[in-house]
Amino acid sequence: MIGYEQFCDNCRRLEERVAQACSACGRSVSEVKILPVTKTHPIDAAEYAHRYGFESVGENRVQEIAEKRASERGGALNIKWELIGHLQTNKVRRAVGLVSRIQSADSEKLLRKIDSECGKSGLTMGVLLQINAGNDPAKFGADTAEAPSLLEHALSLKNIKVEGLMAIAPLDSDLSVAARCFENLRNLRDSLEAQFAVKLPELSMGMSADLERAVEFGSTVIRVGTFLFGERDYSL
Repeated sequence: MIGYEQFCDNCRRLEERVAQACSACGRSVSEVKILPVTKTHPIDAAEYAHRYGFESVGENRVQEIAEKRASERGGALNIKWELIGHLQTNKVRRAVGLVSRIQSADSEKLLRKIDSECGKSGLTMGVLLQINAGNDPAKFGADTAEAPSLLEHALSLKNIKVEGLMAIAPLDSDLSVAARCFENLRNLRDSLEAQFAVKLPELSMGMSADLERAVEFGSTVIRVGTFLFGERDYSL
């Protein structure tokens, strides 16, 4: 695990990249949030993020969030946890009590389960609908053709608040592949807003390798892990 000073330096370099990307396409830097991704890193990563001033961190697994929050240091952290990884329906009950937002809602079945568990606890859960905007068979997410029916179903659930869309670009050294994915997601968002007369302000797309393209196409949340915290320890 890197030291805090190195983390701060990494944050400043990332913020400068985001600022330059925003300037290049005429956007305000205030429109783009960095979500530090702490998956497979020790609780130190979440502490660094909190100390630096981030309000939220992203995690892939419900179990890892539970373990970190249950630790002595994790329990003392005043920080929000967002789930960005695939969520199985049998993990929803636990997730609802741990996270502030689920970015990976990708099926009607999953949405119904989230709604049901939130109803039992008197909660409303913010969600992003995960869309496979890059048509990548290796990625989770609803097909773009399914997005209207998925959104319509989500809007019918009283304990769900749909805040936007999320996508993970295909892994490809050709950044035009990521750009097409991001453009597809933005265009889909615009179409859905018009069709359903709703606002979907969040577009969670882009990571350290492709953030400039993501910002160009309207990203409001950049998910970044290794660039900030160093290489992950997958033995955790």
